[in-house]
Amino acid sequence: MGFDTIITGGTVVTAADTCQADVAISGGRVVALGSSLPRQNATRLIDAAGKYVFPGGIDVHTHLDMPFGGTTSADDFETGTRAAAFGGTTTLIDFAIQYKGQSLRTAFDAWMQKASSKAVADYGFHCIITDLPDAQLAEMPQLVREGVSSFKLFMAYPGVFMLDDASIFRAMRTSAKAGAMVCMHAENGGAIDVIVKQALAEGKTAPKYHALTRPTTAEAEATSRAIALAEMAGSPVYIVHLSCNDALEKVREARDRGLPVYAETCPQYLYLSLENMDAPGFEGAKYVFTPPLREKWHQEELWKGLTHDHLQVVSTDHCPFCFKEQKEMGIGDFTKIPNGGPGIEHRMSLVYSGGVAQGRFSVNRFVELVATAPAKLFGLYPRKGTVAVGSDADLVIFDPKREHTISAKTHHMRVDYSMFEGIKVTGMPDVVLSRGRVLVDGEKFLGHPGQGEFIKRGACPAI
Repeated sequence: MGFDTIITGGTVVTAADTCQADVAISGGRVVALGSSLPRQNATRLIDAAGKYVFPGGIDVHTHLDMPFGGTTSADDFETGTRAAAFGGTTTLIDFAIQYKGQSLRTAFDAWMQKASSKAVADYGFHCIITDLPDAQLAEMPQLVREGVSSFKLFMAYPGVFMLDDASIFRAMRTSAKAGAMVCMHAENGGAIDVIVKQALAEGKTAPKYHALTRPTTAEAEATSRAIALAEMAGSPVYIVHLSCNDALEKVREARDRGLPVYAETCPQYLYLSLENMDAPGFEGAKYVFTPPLREKWHQEELWKGLTHDHLQVVSTDHCPFCFKEQKEMGIGDFTKIPNGGPGIEHRMSLVYSGGVAQGRFSVNRFVELVATAPAKLFGLYPRKGTVAVGSDADLVIFDPKREHTISAKTHHMRVDYSMFEGIKVTGMPDVVLSRGRVLVDGEKFLGHPGQGEFIKRGACPAI
C-alpha cells in the first residue's frame, strides 16, 4: 500500500495519549499510525524527530473581514487564515452577522461569499443573531442542518447587537431542540451604557476608560443570567472570551451542578492586564477590546481555570484594526476606538509556552484546549481535533524548544502592531498540514487562496 506522505519519528500527542509513532497520510486523511511504517511506499517523508505531532489547532472565535464602528477588521479570509496557519491553526470558526431586518440565510450567504475564494485553511461559521422575529426563529433549524450548528447572542452593545432576555430565551429553546450550541457575549450592556455616558460627561475620554467603564461585576452578572436562561431553556451555553475571575466563578458553580455550561478565554486575558491601558500617549488604544483587560491577578485564576477544566477552550477573538487610521478614530473619545485586537497567529505558542513550558498543565491538556475540546463542542470531532485513522490530516509538527520573540515586524497578520510585542515564547510550529497538504514549512507559505473548505459541522454534543 502506498502513502502520499509519512511523518516520521515524531511524538504524536492527542488529548488522551502520547506515543512515538509515524503518521501515514493519503487522500487528505490519516490512514495509519505505527512504528516504522514502510517508508519506501511514501511519495513524501517529513522528519519529525525530536518534535511533537499535534492535531491542527482550531480557533472557534475569529472576526475576519468584519465591519465594525465605521471600518472593517484588517484581516480578510486570505490573510487571516494564512496567519493562522503560520501559528498552527488549521480550522477556524468565524461569525456570520445577521443585521436587523435580515434573514439568517442572507447573513450566511454573505459570509460564505467573503470566505470561499480566499480562505487558505478550513472554516465554519457561527451565526450572530441580532433580530429574532418568528421568521428568523424558524430559520435556525435549517441552518443547523446545513452545518451552522451554533449561534452567538449578545447581552451587550445596546441598539447594535444586544438582545433582550425574552429573545435570548426563545433562541436557546429553539437552538437546543435543533442540537446547536448557543455562544454568549456576557456583559450587562444596559448598565455599562449608563456608566460609559457618565464617564464621557466627566471628560474621561482616554483609552483606559474603555476598561474602567466595563466592570467585572457586569461580566459576572451577565454570565450568571446567561446560565440561568440556558438552564430554564434546557440549552447548553458557551461563554465566549471570559476575562475575569468573577465570571469564572459563575461558570465553575454551574459546572459543579452538572449543567452543560462551557467557557473559553483568550491569550490577551492570560498575558495582558489593565496596566497595558496606561501605555503612553494613545498607545492604550491597542488594547481596546471587549470584555476589557482586567487587573493582573485575574491572569493566574484563568490559568487555574484552564488547568482544572473550569475553562474548556482557548480561542483568540481575533479582530484586528490597525493602530494608524483605524484605532486612531477614537482619539478624544474611547467609544470610537474599534474594539478588537490581533491574535490568530500566536495562540498555540502562547498557550504552550505559558501552560506546558511553565509547568501549569500537560501537553495533552494543551491539545485538548486548542484543538480537541473546540472540535467536540462545535461538531467537528473526530474529523478534526485529533490524530487518528480516518481523521483529516490537519497536523502540526511542533518544536517544543524553539524560541521566538513576538513582534509586528515578523508576524503575518495584516496589522501594524502586536498586542504581544516583545513577549518571548518557547514552542513553535515548524510544519503545518491541512488535509495532508503542507501549508507552512518553516517560514515558507505553500498554500493558495480558495483551498480552504467550508466544513459542515454536526450537532454540538456536550463533552
